[in-house]
Amino acid sequence: MPYLTSAVLGAALLCFAFLGLRARRADGPLDDYVTARNSQGAQSLGLSFLASGMGAWILFAPPEIGAFVGPLALAGYAIGSALPFIVLGLYGPAIRRHLPEGRSIGEFAEACYGAGVRRWVSLVSVLYMACFLAAELTAIGAITALLSDVPPALVVIGVAVATLLYTAVGGLRASLATDRWQAWLLVALLALVGGVALTRLPEMPVGATLPSIPAGSALAVALTLVIAVTAANLFHQGYWQRVWAARDDRALGRGAWLGGGVTVLVVMGVGGLGMLAAMAGVALGEPPIPFFALLAQAPGWLALPALVLAVTLVASSVDTLQNGLASLVVAGSGRRGLSLGAARWVTVALMLPVVVVALQGLSVLRLFLIADLLCAAIVVPVLLGLWSRMGATAAVAGGVAGMLGAILPGWVAQGSLAAGVLAASFPDSIPTLPPFLWALVASTLVSLLIAWWRPGSSNRRDIESVEKEIGG
Repeated sequence: MPYLTSAVLGAALLCFAFLGLRARRADGPLDDYVTARNSQGAQSLGLSFLASGMGAWILFAPPEIGAFVGPLALAGYAIGSALPFIVLGLYGPAIRRHLPEGRSIGEFAEACYGAGVRRWVSLVSVLYMACFLAAELTAIGAITALLSDVPPALVVIGVAVATLLYTAVGGLRASLATDRWQAWLLVALLALVGGVALTRLPEMPVGATLPSIPAGSALAVALTLVIAVTAANLFHQGYWQRVWAARDDRALGRGAWLGGGVTVLVVMGVGGLGMLAAMAGVALGEPPIPFFALLAQAPGWLALPALVLAVTLVASSVDTLQNGLASLVVAGSGRRGLSLGAARWVTVALMLPVVVVALQGLSVLRLFLIADLLCAAIVVPVLLGLWSRMGATAAVAGGVAGMLGAILPGWVAQGSLAAGVLAASFPDSIPTLPPFLWALVASTLVSLLIAWWRPGSSNRRDIESVEKEIGG
C-alpha cells in the first residue's frame, strides 16, 4: 500500500509540474515572470483565487470551529477567507489606474509613502507568507502520517520540489495554469471524500442540536476571525500579483467575486462536516480533528483520495506563495537589475529554510497569529495610500498606533507593559478579539486624524517617478 500511495501522489505532482511547465513563456521578460500582466480572464482569476487561497488548513480549522463553536463563528471564518479577494476586486481597479506597471504590494506602498514604508510592508508580507508556507508543508506531513505509511518527509520534500520546478521556471503563469486544474480537482475530491464520509456517519441521536457557544462569545470569535484572516491575506503578495495579471478591471472584479463566493461555500461545507460529526457523537480525537475523525468511520480506500486532496490543496497554495515571495524580492525598488535567471534562483533559495522548518513538525500557529496581528496593525494605513491626504507620517504613525493598540488590552487588564506584549503574542496559541480589534481601531483613528491634521506630507512619493523606475 505505501508503494501505491507513493505512486499516486507522485503522479499527481508530476501532472501539476507538467501543466505548469507547459504554461511557461520561455522568452518572456522578468515582468511577465512576476505579473503575467493583463493576461487573465474572470474565470481563470476566480479559479486561481480559490485554489491559491485553499490549503490544508481547511481540513483542520473550519471543521474544528464548526464542531466546537458553531455556525456563527464558522460563517465569520468563511467570510474572512473570502473578503481579501473581494477587497482587491473592489480596490484593485484604483490600484491598476494609479500604478499600471506595478508588481507588488511593496511597490504600491512605496508609490504612496516612500521606500521606508515599502521595506516595512514587504517585511510583514514576507513574514506572513513564510509562516503560511511552513504551515502548509507541516500540515501535509501530519496528514500523510495520519492517512498512510508513507514517510511524511518524503511527501513534504516532494511537494516542495515539484512546485518549485514549475514556479521557478514558469513564474506566475505556471502557478495560474495549475490553479485552474487544481481548483476543479479539489472541489471534486472534497465532494467525493465528504460525500462518502457522510454516508458512514452514525445515526443522529434524538434531540441532537447544532454545536454552539453563547451568542456573544460566538460573535467575538467570528469577528476575530474576520479581522485576522482578512488583514493577513491582504498582505499575501500572491493575491496582489493577480491584480495586475487581470485582463481588465471587469475581469478582476468578476474573478474576485467568483473566487470569494466559491471559497465561502467550500469553507462552510467543510466546516459543516465538523458540525455533523459533533452532532452525531463521533469521537473527534485528541487533539480534536473532526474531518479526519469522520474518515476513520469511512471505508479504508477513501484514505487515498483524501491524501490526494490534501496534496492538491497544499500544492495549490504553496506554488502561489513561492512565486509571491520571489516577486517581492525581484520587484523591490533596489533590485531593478535582477535577471530572470537570478529570479529563479531566488525562488529556490527562499524555499530552503521553509522546508527545514516544515520537516521539524513544529506547530507554527503562534507565529501565524503574531503575523496576523502585525498585518491587522498596518493594513488600514496601507490601503488608505490612494487617499490624497495620506502621507508617510500618517501611515507610520497609524501603524505604530496599531501595534500599541494590540498590546493595550493586556497592559490595562494586567497592569504591566510586559504582560500586554505577552498577551499580544498569544502564548496559548488561541486567537482573542481584543488585540486584533484594538490594533485595527487604533491604526485607523490615528491615520485619519494625522491625515486631516497634516495632509500629504513631503515624504509621499510621486507615483509617476515610481512608474519610471519600474519600467526602467
